[in-house]
Amino acid sequence: MVSAYILIQTEVGRASQVTRELSTIQGIVSVDPVTGPYDVIARGEAKDLDELAKTIVMPIQAVEGVTRTLTCPVLSI
Repeated sequence: MVSAYILIQTEVGRASQVTRELSTIQGIVSVDPVTGPYDVIARGEAKDLDELAKTIVMPIQAVEGVTRTLTCPVLSI
């Protein structure tokens, strides 16, 4: 199992709408609006990095209002 935080920038005024829409994507376990250089942080889980990209990150990037993402896989140290 792979977990990742996906940091998301949105168009001005769209963070609320993006947060609601992201919560419907399969594999996303939490979504929080935040302040700072990113507007929303999501946490996703998938069986491997390829599935994470195809089923979580790409659908996030397709959401209207999302302008940029940064995916940070969680390490097991």
